[in-house]
Amino acid sequence: MRTPEQSERWSDLMPLMSWQLWLAQDLVIENRLPWQSATINLTPGRVAQSMFSLLVDIGTPTKIPKHRGKSPGWEKGKVRTKAPCYPTVKKRVSRRKKSSRLAI
Repeated sequence: MRTPEQSERWSDLMPLMSWQLWLAQDLVIENRLPWQSATINLTPGRVAQSMFSLLVDIGTPTKIPKHRGKSPGWEKGKVRTKAPCYPTVKKRVSRRKKSSRLAI
Protein backbone atom coordinates (compact mmCIF):
# COMPACT_ATOMS: atom_id res chain seq x y z
CA MET A 1 0.00 0.00 0.00
CA ARG A 2 1.57 3.17 -1.17
CA THR A 3 -0.77 5.88 0.05
CA PRO A 4 -2.50 6.57 3.36
CA GLU A 5 -5.88 6.25 1.61
CA GLN A 6 -5.06 2.69 0.53
CA SER A 7 -4.00 1.80 4.07
CA GLU A 8 -7.19 3.31 5.44
CA ARG A 9 -9.29 1.35 2.95
CA TRP A 10 -7.51 -1.87 3.89
CA SER A 11 -8.07 -1.14 7.58
CA ASP A 12 -11.78 -0.71 6.87
CA LEU A 13 -12.05 -3.90 4.80
CA MET A 14 -10.28 -6.28 7.19
CA PRO A 15 -12.94 -6.16 9.98
CA LEU A 16 -15.71 -6.48 7.38
CA MET A 17 -14.10 -9.60 5.91
CA SER A 18 -13.64 -11.08 9.38
CA TRP A 19 -17.30 -10.46 10.22
CA GLN A 20 -18.39 -12.01 6.92
CA LEU A 21 -16.42 -15.17 7.70
CA TRP A 22 -17.77 -15.28 11.25
CA LEU A 23 -21.38 -14.89 10.08
CA ALA A 24 -20.96 -17.53 7.35
CA GLN A 25 -19.56 -20.06 9.82
CA ASP A 26 -22.96 -21.72 10.36
CA LEU A 27 -23.91 -21.66 6.67
CA VAL A 28 -20.95 -23.42 5.07
CA ILE A 29 -20.26 -27.13 4.92
CA GLU A 30 -16.72 -28.00 5.88
CA ASN A 31 -14.65 -28.65 2.79
CA ARG A 32 -11.38 -29.86 4.24
CA LEU A 33 -8.28 -31.01 2.45
CA PRO A 34 -7.23 -34.67 2.84
CA TRP A 35 -4.48 -33.92 5.36
CA GLN A 36 -6.68 -31.70 7.55
CA SER A 37 -8.49 -33.20 10.52
CA ALA A 38 -12.22 -32.64 11.02
CA THR A 39 -13.20 -29.91 13.50
CA ILE A 40 -16.44 -28.90 15.16
CA ASN A 41 -15.81 -25.15 15.29
CA LEU A 42 -14.52 -23.90 11.97
CA THR A 43 -11.71 -21.38 12.01
CA PRO A 44 -11.94 -18.31 9.73
CA GLY A 45 -9.46 -19.97 7.38
CA ARG A 46 -11.58 -23.10 7.11
CA VAL A 47 -14.70 -20.98 6.54
CA ALA A 48 -12.93 -19.08 3.75
CA GLN A 49 -11.83 -22.41 2.28
CA SER A 50 -15.46 -23.62 2.27
CA MET A 51 -17.10 -20.38 1.03
CA PHE A 52 -17.16 -21.50 -2.61
CA SER A 53 -20.10 -23.85 -2.04
CA LEU A 54 -22.05 -21.05 -0.36
CA LEU A 55 -21.32 -18.63 -3.20
CA VAL A 56 -22.49 -21.23 -5.74
CA ASP A 57 -25.76 -21.67 -3.83
CA ILE A 58 -26.34 -17.92 -3.61
CA GLY A 59 -25.62 -17.35 -7.29
CA THR A 60 -24.87 -14.05 -8.96
CA PRO A 61 -27.13 -11.08 -9.68
CA THR A 62 -25.40 -10.41 -13.00
CA LYS A 63 -26.49 -11.58 -16.41
CA ILE A 64 -24.50 -13.93 -18.62
CA PRO A 65 -22.13 -11.94 -20.88
CA LYS A 66 -23.39 -11.46 -24.42
CA HIS A 67 -21.40 -12.79 -27.34
CA ARG A 68 -20.29 -9.79 -29.38
CA GLY A 69 -18.93 -11.61 -32.42
CA LYS A 70 -15.62 -11.34 -34.13
CA SER A 71 -13.61 -8.14 -33.83
CA PRO A 72 -13.14 -6.14 -37.04
CA GLY A 73 -9.36 -6.44 -36.89
CA TRP A 74 -6.81 -4.10 -38.44
CA GLU A 75 -8.19 -1.33 -40.66
CA LYS A 76 -7.42 -1.74 -44.35
CA GLY A 77 -4.85 0.71 -45.67
CA LYS A 78 -3.51 1.59 -42.22
CA VAL A 79 0.29 1.53 -42.21
CA ARG A 80 1.80 -0.77 -39.64
CA THR A 81 4.96 0.36 -37.94
CA LYS A 82 7.28 -1.60 -35.72
CA ALA A 83 7.30 -0.80 -32.05
CA PRO A 84 10.30 1.30 -31.02
CA CYS A 85 13.18 -0.70 -29.58
CA TYR A 86 15.16 0.73 -26.71
CA PRO A 87 18.52 -0.49 -25.44
CA THR A 88 18.45 -2.73 -22.39
CA VAL A 89 19.52 -1.01 -19.21
CA LYS A 90 21.85 -3.26 -17.28
CA LYS A 91 22.64 -2.25 -13.75
CA ARG A 92 25.89 -3.64 -12.50
CA VAL A 93 28.46 -2.87 -9.89
CA SER A 94 30.98 -0.49 -11.32
CA ARG A 95 34.59 -1.38 -10.68
CA ARG A 96 37.14 1.12 -9.53
CA LYS A 97 39.20 2.49 -12.33
CA LYS A 98 42.88 1.87 -12.04
CA SER A 99 44.60 5.03 -11.07
CA SER A 100 47.63 6.06 -13.05
CA ARG A 101 50.11 6.62 -10.30
CA LEU A 102 53.65 7.27 -11.34
CA ALA A 103 56.38 5.94 -9.18
CA ILE A 104 59.01 8.63 -8.70
